[in-house]
Amino acid sequence: MPLEAGDIAPAFTAKDTYGNTVSLYDFAGKTVVLYFYPKDDTSGCTKEACGFRDSYAAYQGKDLVVLGVSMDDEASHQQFTEKFNLPFPLLADVDGAITKAYDVDGGGYAKRVTYIIDGAGIISKVYTSVQSATHADDILLELKA
Repeated sequence: MPLEAGDIAPAFTAKDTYGNTVSLYDFAGKTVVLYFYPKDDTSGCTKEACGFRDSYAAYQGKDLVVLGVSMDDEASHQQFTEKFNLPFPLLADVDGAITKAYDVDGGGYAKRVTYIIDGAGIISKVYTSVQSATHADDILLELKA
């Protein structure tokens, strides 16, 4: 069962698409949209990532940080990012540590769950039922961003 609104977001450090080290602490004071997805370059995951890509300007304009997380490695993330021109980091959770910490382990892949983490590191919203094609816009509407 995923974590719940009001829980403290588990800290993490991981490599992103291009090998940069990224930590949750890097975004203190900002709202983080941390979305977990099963696999790079698959139908639903591509729709979801492209939705965030297409809405990315609105996210930046509202000081929202988008981070995608799957258990794929950096090379897979690089190919996925380049193929679909994704403007936000994907985190390589190859050992599943982040996936497990956020309780979204589907048995070798991350379940499709999104957490909204406020600037103080508290989970403010959890999306467990995600419509891949509209998810990015749905979040913006709900956050009134």
